[in-house]
Amino acid sequence: MSDYFDRVNNNVVLDVLKEIGNIGAGNAATALAKMINKKVDMTVPKVNIMDFATVPEMLGGEETEVCGIFFKIEGDMDGTIMFVLSSVSAHTLINLLMPGMGTGEFDDFSLSALQEIGNILSGSYISSLSMLTGLNIQISIPSLAVDMAGAILSVPAIQFGLIGDKILIIENDFIEEMGGESVQGYFFLIPDIDSYEIMFKSLGIEI
Repeated sequence: MSDYFDRVNNNVVLDVLKEIGNIGAGNAATALAKMINKKVDMTVPKVNIMDFATVPEMLGGEETEVCGIFFKIEGDMDGTIMFVLSSVSAHTLINLLMPGMGTGEFDDFSLSALQEIGNILSGSYISSLSMLTGLNIQISIPSLAVDMAGAILSVPAIQFGLIGDKILIIENDFIEEMGGESVQGYFFLIPDIDSYEIMFKSLGIEI
């Protein structure tokens, strides 16, 4: 996969992926605003192709507790997408959705709410990607885990380790207007090797 990315004009790819990230984040912010019934702003998404080994550091270290919501990508493309956020951001998100509930330990109710939020936000990204590429792309039902970053990332690492050592990351900050509370989340888009080529060709990028 490293050789594959090395053949790509990364500036062109990042520009296209950033545009997808912008549109997807806009749709996700709109969906989140409807859920919490408040205006939600967002910062410009940061899109990067990174060495997989450096990702845990970005999340605060391998032993930092995070919440990960995992989906399979199905249809014209195969792969996975993960929405990962710190426990602090997860509690903030729950509290925005259900005031007074985002404290203490995660319970079944709060985890179910997080799973649904991840489903809606990830669905917004995949819908944007599907619209821009013209590909039929769907996501599976979500799987959620709260664990150390190293353990959460072992899921895509096992799959991604089969095809390379780079990963595409879209970083978003969602900010609720009135309370000024910020939720920082990361999307990890991990198409399989054939799907990368399908996606880039659909976007008009020759590899």
